[in-house]
Amino acid sequence: MQSQQKASPISNIRKNRIRATIRKIIFDADTPAGKAFDIGLFIAIVLSIVGMMLESVKEIDDAWGFQLMALDWVLTVLFTLEYGLRIWTTGKPFKYIFSFYGIVDLLAILPTYFTIFYAGANALSIIRSVRLLRVFRVLKLVQFVGEASNMAKAVKASANKIIVFIAFILIVSTIIGTMMYMIEGRGHGFTSIPRSIYWAVVTLTTVGYGDISPATEVGQFLAMCLMIMGYGVIAVPTGLVTAEMIKSSSAIGENKTAIEKEFSNITCPNCSSEGHKSNAKFCSDCGQSF
Repeated sequence: MQSQQKASPISNIRKNRIRATIRKIIFDADTPAGKAFDIGLFIAIVLSIVGMMLESVKEIDDAWGFQLMALDWVLTVLFTLEYGLRIWTTGKPFKYIFSFYGIVDLLAILPTYFTIFYAGANALSIIRSVRLLRVFRVLKLVQFVGEASNMAKAVKASANKIIVFIAFILIVSTIIGTMMYMIEGRGHGFTSIPRSIYWAVVTLTTVGYGDISPATEVGQFLAMCLMIMGYGVIAVPTGLVTAEMIKSSSAIGENKTAIEKEFSNITCPNCSSEGHKSNAKFCSDCGQSF
């Protein structure tokens, strides 16, 4: 009896160590095992998406349908095992389950299991494409954090300019669309102002479906002006974001190493929160000490 009572605390300590080791491998990427796990997860996600796409090709599905289904089941079991380990190793399982990545992980495995109970659930297999969102989790590696942060700052810095530009485009499209409705009329396909605005947006963005086109000389001249203006539609937003990215890159270029070290791959052992500063001692979400 005494030996069994003494063995229980030791067993719990061993269990906690195993749990901590697995958690570090799954959630963190600052160790060789963690990086290997992320790379393997990335390969599994890509294989899953490629397999899903190949299943939609009738000729390939007829010839390799069984193999593709077997691959999907193998990957689904692996994703399920990973999902279960994430729940088991985190300090707050329900917080992870209802987090963004927790919901994505669940949606990635459910469609395959639904096919067991309902044959028509194959139509839900397209939901497996959400597995591609899990790539963002893999890209938490340190070498990507600085670049992602740089792009996010560039988009945020140019957000107001882009909003003003989009508002200008909407105003121009409304004015030109209304004018085309008055010039061309219902007989040439411009049956309403909203449909004419649709034509203006399609033309301005240089998409040009061709389902509606002006027939009068005045309408064609107006369309030509709109097409020329369309080149600016492509260049302006791209230029705004690019300028901010260049500005941001030049500002951090001299001290890139320090910027990359601004964030770490530390994942809170209690709530699984990510994206902490490298010098953080406590979790910014739950206050757990690292």
